[in-house]
Amino acid sequence: MTSFEFAYICLEPFLPPLYGKVRRSLIAFSRTCSSKAEVLDAGGRKSHYTIAVPGNVTIIDLPRENELQHQLNLGIPAGQMDKIYQRRSNIREIVLGDMTRAPFPDASFDVVVSVEVLEHVEEDDRFVRQAHRVLKPGGVFLMTTPNGDYCRNTNPDHKRHYTREQLRRLLAKHFDRVEVDYAIRGGKFHRLGLKSWSVRKPKQTLLSMAGNLINSIQSAPAPVKDQSFGTFHLIGVARKRS
Repeated sequence: MTSFEFAYICLEPFLPPLYGKVRRSLIAFSRTCSSKAEVLDAGGRKSHYTIAVPGNVTIIDLPRENELQHQLNLGIPAGQMDKIYQRRSNIREIVLGDMTRAPFPDASFDVVVSVEVLEHVEEDDRFVRQAHRVLKPGGVFLMTTPNGDYCRNTNPDHKRHYTREQLRRLLAKHFDRVEVDYAIRGGKFHRLGLKSWSVRKPKQTLLSMAGNLINSIQSAPAPVKDQSFGTFHLIGVARKRS
């Protein structure tokens, strides 16, 4: 484990709760594999939620080429790949490419993860079909996206926001077993947690850390997964037939 990974795990309770929730799920899925898990992170860029996930992680993401990508912090910028390899111990490969035309053989991965990506993809059906294709039998597609039952789409790069039923239907076109839950409650502490951290703004950083910690506690109860109003994300788990 690198020093960066150790620091991230120590700080995880104070980071946005969605990433922690995804990371814990990935660890659980990976531990069910009979051998070392092969994990594909589609659109993950720095892929922080795969830290300490047991297995080999492959990242596929677009290169950062235009001004909108730069403004919205999308894609992998030139020069960042070396830094990712240096900071991470379980990253096997970083591929600059488009998941809708994934350059991987059939049945290559045990888990495909995609966090806050599908809303950016014009060919969303093709993206999901590719995720199914590259998964091994019994593999899992874990993804998150904004909750379209509650969140208005104001992002210039978001093609759509899915309702729970829309996302369930999309995943069910390609996968045999699908679950879609609501996740991460909104409110004052959620907003605080979204503020950036900076050594120049210690008060803002501490408030953000506290906001994320409290928001994690607020979002933990089981009933949250069925609360359409007031939750900011959908989490989909789709399983390929064994």
